[in-house]
Amino acid sequence: MSKKISIAIDAMGGDNSPDKTIEGVKFFLDSYKNNDDFILNLFGNENIIQEKLLKFKIKTNLIKIISTNSVVSNEESPLTAVKKSKGTSMWNCIQHQLEGKSDISLSAGNTGVLLVISRMILKMMEGVSKPALAGLWPNQNGMNVVLDLGANIECNDQNLVDFAELGSALYKSLFPNERPKVSLLNVGSEEIKGTDILKLASKRLKDLSDEENFIYKGYIEGNNIMSGDSNVIVTDGFTGNIALKTAEGTAKFITKNLKNSLTENFITKISLLFSYFALKKFKKKLDPRKYNGAIFLGLNGPVVKSHGGIDSLGFYHSLDLCYKIIKGNLISQIKKNLKHSKSV
Repeated sequence: MSKKISIAIDAMGGDNSPDKTIEGVKFFLDSYKNNDDFILNLFGNENIIQEKLLKFKIKTNLIKIISTNSVVSNEESPLTAVKKSKGTSMWNCIQHQLEGKSDISLSAGNTGVLLVISRMILKMMEGVSKPALAGLWPNQNGMNVVLDLGANIECNDQNLVDFAELGSALYKSLFPNERPKVSLLNVGSEEIKGTDILKLASKRLKDLSDEENFIYKGYIEGNNIMSGDSNVIVTDGFTGNIALKTAEGTAKFITKNLKNSLTENFITKISLLFSYFALKKFKKKLDPRKYNGAIFLGLNGPVVKSHGGIDSLGFYHSLDLCYKIIKGNLISQIKKNLKHSKSV
């Protein structure tokens, strides 16, 4: 019998927890009701968690509760995290993973604190100097992996090359039948454009490009991120975070104004009846809950950050992401990619 996938879940982190986290667990168990190849380790107040499990009528044969009474505050500074976070539900998740009792950790709690304690407890992988925060974005042909989304404001060419290897490994673990196609986010697609750091990283990625690990596609501009020509988009955390927030704001603007336009009078409401299914498909494509879950890459173990304000369906998607990451042997993929980059 093969080893079960073990996921450590900070049940208390984020807004409206543990209601949303436990209901998210219910959605996950419902979607994998014919599977028993995993165990969910819930960290938090045992009495409260038990109460929520009863509330949502969740069977507990695939659940283990590790009682933890303290929680990381949303106002906690990363600088004080080392002193105040030990023994919290978030801390104990990562510690459980370090001890080999869980394969991956998930929290909707304070992002800065999660990054600090994850890096402190799990340590960086050999050969990687900075962790990257990666996320999933839809594109015309399926899905993008985009990184870094805010963990590193400044990056050198080696960091960008590492991010390309890390992002490609993540893409292969999630989509094993597809080939990673890497692009560097830049102000233009021409080779003469961009900073010296980008030009040097681009040259190195060209040398690393092969059929086995990833195909380097060159530079990509912001307006082509979702074209589908590339599926691993690499940039520094400053640029990546701005691109992420811009994309989220644009999606909200489009869906809100489309809804307003289609419901402003009787005629538009009639037209809505004829386009209902097409609009429903459109809304589903842009639903941010489907892409919830940012992944810390470069540590000696994967950690997933769910958005603090997401609802239970969004939390389910981040939990599903955890399952797929371990199922796809992410860490093995990363080690293989890093070995490749150091050999060229």
